[in-house]
Amino acid sequence: MSLTILFMPESAYGPTNNCIGIGDILRKRGHRVVFAAEASWKGKLEALGFEEDLVDLAPPSDEEQDPGQFWKDFIRDTAPEYRKTTAEQLETVTKPIWDALIDGVKYCEPQLKAIIERVRPDVIVEDNVITFPALLTAGKPFVRIVSCNPLEVRGENVAPVFSGLPVGDRSEWQAFRDEYDRTHREVWTAFNEWCVAQGTAPLPDLDFIHEGDQNLYVFPEIADYTDARPLGANWHRLDSSVRETDDSFELPESIRGEGALVYFSLGSLGSADVELMQRVIDVLGTTPHRFIVSKGPLHEEIKLADNMWGAEFVPQTKIIPMVDLVITHGGNNTTTEALHFGKPMILLPLFWDQYDNAQRMHELGYGVRLATYAFADEELTGALERLLGDTGLRARLAAAGEEIRRRDGLRRAADLIEQAGA
Repeated sequence: MSLTILFMPESAYGPTNNCIGIGDILRKRGHRVVFAAEASWKGKLEALGFEEDLVDLAPPSDEEQDPGQFWKDFIRDTAPEYRKTTAEQLETVTKPIWDALIDGVKYCEPQLKAIIERVRPDVIVEDNVITFPALLTAGKPFVRIVSCNPLEVRGENVAPVFSGLPVGDRSEWQAFRDEYDRTHREVWTAFNEWCVAQGTAPLPDLDFIHEGDQNLYVFPEIADYTDARPLGANWHRLDSSVRETDDSFELPESIRGEGALVYFSLGSLGSADVELMQRVIDVLGTTPHRFIVSKGPLHEEIKLADNMWGAEFVPQTKIIPMVDLVITHGGNNTTTEALHFGKPMILLPLFWDQYDNAQRMHELGYGVRLATYAFADEELTGALERLLGDTGLRARLAAAGEEIRRRDGLRRAADLIEQAGA
């Protein structure tokens, strides 16, 4: 039976790319796949074979914008705050992100209702961190995807979301939770009341999103938290969700040769911090290794060393299999893709989920978390040499990657969405 499936991803590249990967499988199975993505994605999704019925999250700009431009601008403007602790960021980064997300939800609510009326979906799929009431009140099966951070689903025995605090030392957990309550209680209460007025059930306490009829989360079993925080029967792990739509990639002539090959990316948002990008590049340029660099939206301002090749956009899922190590901000997409292909990581977190993922990889021994703005040159180069030289770790990760790929989270996600609409 052919289904009409409506995807609504968060505007940033990570969730949208995740939905593209899953949607591509569903489309190839004969389903109608429609994206209610944010308007800056216009034309990009249609080119991949999907229908577009897009939304504005704010009054539209007269100028054409790159996909996810709002969040690129937001990250650029708040970049100085990333030098603060995760607890300090709650007021200056995390809450303003929720404020912006809430404004977008309220602005597009009537648009979403109109889209649902036009599209008449059999299943609605949301990959985001916040509730859109129109998606819940449509009377259709609702599938929530958590592709950002599994700690969004909280528990007493896991570290507080956004904290980046260690599992082995709980001494700061309660203080962080108290600060989250202090900084977010008022905005959560108002948003909860608004959602209920639109016809939803009340939100879980201090959560900004409801559970779905089915819930899919992206995180490999080897790093999962379910031993400390069991989940209900309507929660399903996708060990990975690696899209198959990226262009092919051939290693540029300029960096072919001997020595380790390393991929460096701070994501589509983190790479907008040119000063940080250049600092890391300058240190890596002193090493004997070869590097592929995802330069991001301000690529013209970034100067690469002689042992590097880079571009504004690179086909990450085609590059990671080629390399020996990944240097990343710790975004969930890159983190899980590195594990999918069995690669160790150096992690330089900036905000949101990145601290939690960086800490998790560090404490499990799959990578090294560094102080993003305060690392010494020799800490970065030392971590690089240590991880590249750890043949035992690399063998374990390679074997883990084989198992993750065998589980084929992309098609498991498509199966579960089909079942929800059956």
